[in-house]
Amino acid sequence: MASIDELRMIEAVAAGAYFSSWQGLKLEWRSKRRHPIPDAWATISSRNSISGKRSLSNRNAKHPVNAVLNYAYGMLSSQIQIELIADGYDPRRGIMHHDRKEGDALAFVFDMIEPRRAEVDAKVLKFMLSSVFTGADFVIRSDGVCRLAPQLAKRLCHVVTDGQPSIGGHPLAAMSSRQKADILKVA
Repeated sequence: MASIDELRMIEAVAAGAYFSSWQGLKLEWRSKRRHPIPDAWATISSRNSISGKRSLSNRNAKHPVNAVLNYAYGMLSSQIQIELIADGYDPRRGIMHHDRKEGDALAFVFDMIEPRRAEVDAKVLKFMLSSVFTGADFVIRSDGVCRLAPQLAKRLCHVVTDGQPSIGGHPLAAMSSRQKADILKVA
């Protein structure tokens, strides 16, 4: 039987392979003279960025696709956290993410994101490949981190939520009370 750390490593390798299939896909840009963009933004690049500690991370996006993914995952995380708390669950009692120092307060939220991540990824990829962007859609901080400008964040919210106030039902919605209780017993 694999340990939690071994399962996480398998997940990380699979995610790397998954996102490598996105690399090289062309993004459409307009008004490049008025709002210049880095050459690296012409196509989708690696999901990871080099953090200040020289380790791979996807938190501080250096590329628009990663900034959009981070924002969409943040939306999903917020929605799931609200739903879990409303249903009476403790978002700190996770299964796979329970022993992480950073983010322990959202361990169960991170667990519940995993089954929904592919849905968000598909919407983000479709959005990125079907949209025409300008450099004004993104903000580059002085440390090189890329963030969404407000007008793009609003468009993304509409796309990811299908125009609804919620991202949709979360994995717990389809579970019986007994199944939910069994999940928490494992944690």
